[in-house]
Amino acid sequence: MRNEKSLMRKTHFLGTKIRNLRKRNNLTMEDLSARCVRVDSSNAPSVSYLSMIERGKRVPSAHMLAVIAAVFQKEVEWFLDDVPEDEAITPEKGNKGGVSGMPLEPSFLFSNDILQIAIPEMLSQTGTSGRQFAHLLIRAHQEHHQNHFPDLERAAEEVGLKRMPLAIEDIMDIAKGMGLKIKWIDRAPKEVMDERGVSSKQLVTSFFEPPGTIYVSNILKTRPNRLKYDLAVHIGHCVLHNKDGLKSVMMSGRREDSEDAYAPQSNNINAQDILHAWRDFESSFFAGALLCPKVPYRQLLDRHGYEISVHKQLQVSASVAMRRMTVVSPYTHWHYFDAYAPGKLKAVYRGNGIPLPWGNMRLVEDPCQHWAVFRMISEPTEGTSAQISILNVGNEPRIYCCESIKVDDSAGNPHVLCAGIDLNPAIEAQGKDAQSIANDLKQACAGNGGSIDIPKHIKKDLTSVAKILNINWIERGIKNEARLICSRGAVCPRQPSCYAAGRNLCEDN
Repeated sequence: MRNEKSLMRKTHFLGTKIRNLRKRNNLTMEDLSARCVRVDSSNAPSVSYLSMIERGKRVPSAHMLAVIAAVFQKEVEWFLDDVPEDEAITPEKGNKGGVSGMPLEPSFLFSNDILQIAIPEMLSQTGTSGRQFAHLLIRAHQEHHQNHFPDLERAAEEVGLKRMPLAIEDIMDIAKGMGLKIKWIDRAPKEVMDERGVSSKQLVTSFFEPPGTIYVSNILKTRPNRLKYDLAVHIGHCVLHNKDGLKSVMMSGRREDSEDAYAPQSNNINAQDILHAWRDFESSFFAGALLCPKVPYRQLLDRHGYEISVHKQLQVSASVAMRRMTVVSPYTHWHYFDAYAPGKLKAVYRGNGIPLPWGNMRLVEDPCQHWAVFRMISEPTEGTSAQISILNVGNEPRIYCCESIKVDDSAGNPHVLCAGIDLNPAIEAQGKDAQSIANDLKQACAGNGGSIDIPKHIKKDLTSVAKILNINWIERGIKNEARLICSRGAVCPRQPSCYAAGRNLCEDN
């Protein structure tokens, strides 16, 4: 009893500190309560009790406060001093990360009329197709909105009723209820050749034919996860676009513009290309929200520390599960890549402003082979692999952590999926100097040939962040060597450079 009374005399700023820490880490009260349950279910506060604590109407017991402190990796005494939070610890707004903009001066050169004339010429000169330009626009739109599209989420929730997991029979019942019919077809993968002569397989997995028939490859009978996704995408087209499925052809494998007979492309910009690319994005996002509804999926990830293996419980592909992580997580600084050998990027679901080692989503002459996706493409790796990387962004180093996994697509091609986060904002959120830590780690790696076991003082800070974010693979990445990566050989930060004497030494490591 004496301890409880002593506690009450030291709680002047406790509720405010808990609330600001929670908001600083983008957690709802439900999220924080669930995190506390994972630490100690018998002493975890309920949502309603947590609300009263934050409003100063209740004082937590010593055991309950210890649980809250463990979630935020703080000492209990930090909550009990008589010092209000300084500006560095209160919640920030506006630090969204993502693709940075640039001032457009003189402004008269950036009028709609001038841009409509200049953009097609720019695409023609750089060899960028209309579809590629559309994908860049969509990526920028995702970055700007941090991948939050509540209208698409609501549309999927109205159809799926937030059920999770949805079985194939559930998806088929939804399609049937919308008047859609499914017909099975024999469609074998075909060989395609990219611009460098690299051969791979491509498969049309399904397509929609008005007014209401979905044709599905028999191959998907043995790939139920892909079947569920394809059907969910077509349901999305039906719900969002009134069954306008003229271009809704689902493919597996590297999609080459020159090989896509269903949507011939050129370097000339076409309004229909932009429209159909956007509709494809909306339907894909809808499919993810249908199969992994936001609130229950976020709760599942929180219980399992954001392990990629949760996709097995939901009977969805690793790709769907990883892309949805970037949407439902309370942490906003995510990226997701899908890459094929020998280093061709198929998709960036969110780039988080990362300068990529690819040009126009194609191969370049000097890609850095220390990127996790490149390393896993060339290694006979099984399971997942976590990596801490340091990359210069705008001449300042940033610390990233990613989890990668090698899988086969429906056409039989191996490719690497990679989901990761920018750790700098998470470090800053804990009142630490992320720039100083990133610089120290960069210099340590540069002086050791480009990779190093993470020094103890940095490992301590990163481990604390990993526990607060509740992402298990960050802790696994911390146990491995940190690696310097770059976007091009010309800016290699290693000493000596991987590209010394004009030779790409990355491939030798």
